Amino acid sequence: MKPLKIITIVGVRPQFIKAAAVSRAITKYNKSGSRPLIQELYIHTGQHYDYEMSKVFFQELKLLPKAAYHLGVGSGSQGFQTGEILKKTEGVLIKEKPDVVLVYGDANSTLAGALTAAKIQIPIAHIEAGLRSFNRQMPEEINRLVADHLSAWLFCPSEQAVKNLAKEGIRDGVHLVGDVMYEMLLLYLAKVQKEQKHLLARYNLVSKSYALVTVHRAENTDEPLKLRSIFSALKRLAREKILVAIPLHPRTKKALKLAKISLEGISVLPPVSYKEMLCLETNAKIILTDSGGIQKEAYWFSVPCLTLREETEWVETLKTGWNRLVGSNSDKILRAASKIPSLKSHPPLYSNNQAAEKIVHYLSQSKL
Repeated sequence: MKPLKIITIVGVRPQFIKAAAVSRAITKYNKSGSRPLIQELYIHTGQHYDYEMSKVFFQELKLLPKAAYHLGVGSGSQGFQTGEILKKTEGVLIKEKPDVVLVYGDANSTLAGALTAAKIQIPIAHIEAGLRSFNRQMPEEINRLVADHLSAWLFCPSEQAVKNLAKEGIRDGVHLVGDVMYEMLLLYLAKVQKEQKHLLARYNLVSKSYALVTVHRAENTDEPLKLRSIFSALKRLAREKILVAIPLHPRTKKALKLAKISLEGISVLPPVSYKEMLCLETNAKIILTDSGGIQKEAYWFSVPCLTLREETEWVETLKTGWNRLVGSNSDKILRAASKIPSLKSHPPLYSNNQAAEKIVHYLSQSKL
């Protein structure tokens, strides 16, 4: 029986984390002696291309295999980035002839990888399928919609994701597996706890005395009025209430410079590694973010979260009260940040620690 050949396409930090969990499960599966063996090759699109945004993750997440192909796409507009990834991925897929192309989440790398595979008739597996914000102005929403409708395997992190797909007529190949990011959090948590004193000291932070902020989505960074409003709230929060710490995404740094928005009073950190980010999250008093992954991690760490968007695909976190939508309005952000709720109920969400193994099982059982 010939090995099952999988090409995994990644390009941004959250995808590196998710892919590490699945690669770990593939290694475990192969060592178990199960058949068929699985051969996995990585394409790194280079969507996140500098050391802090990419290479440091491959060094830290030692479960990630070295990329067999690095496309070096870099930054650019939505159309440019997607087109370059599609163009450069096609040659690799034609050369390698994989049995499955594996894509993650909702980045431009996801869309381009799925489109390329579909056009040359290679089956697609989408991890984190079925998520919907119902806002088609978000590039990420278009990316995940198209990827889902092209995929043969749709691995969902929640029951709501399964329901979303059913409403769109997608029922075949849908599997509720849980969230692979939770597995990585569990795997690295002990290391984070062991090193957190040193990590906090490096950034002059005291546990539960700061607000952790991340801003990177195009809906905020590409809109100067929204960006100005968000950072106006953050600066007022820093002056009046609490230390505000932000690991600054390169896209955000560039957008702030173009909009001539100062960061006075805010503790600016460089982009941080995965372990450092987990440390910053678990020790924060509150988290303000437009990131989907950080909304989940805030919930898992029982840290109240304010989402700097008008909607979220992680609707379950809203229902529990641990996450609140505040958008970009300064006053709304400040009001919510000044009234951190005291919450006792914390039902388990997305926390299946065998998600990656389930994904590998379903792929290995496929009749291609």
